[in-house]
Amino acid sequence: MGETVESYRLALESEISQWNGFARALRKEDREAFDELIDMCRNNAMAAGNACKPIIFEPMVMSILLGHQKKLRKLERNPTVSELCRSIRATKNHSGLSSAFQRHNFSFNPL
Repeated sequence: MGETVESYRLALESEISQWNGFARALRKEDREAFDELIDMCRNNAMAAGNACKPIIFEPMVMSILLGHQKKLRKLERNPTVSELCRSIRATKNHSGLSSAFQRHNFSFNPL
């Protein structure tokens, strides 16, 4: 008989639990961002399970990349953000960049 392969969801939760120490050490804001990444993994568990990857971390990363791509596409479709991006591309220096941000009610503080 063949070996039984652990379901992706169980393997995913096991992998996530191995990151608990890391997550607990994060500041609150970073922990919230980390939890969002983990949620992206859980949201795509069915698709990731179909990838048949023996290394659980690979579909986790792909799920996170997919989530970020969706957010990026949503931002790019926002007219204010699109106009800001065009202004930034046209700017050659920090002072011009600062005024582009101010025109769109964003704060900018160059390092």
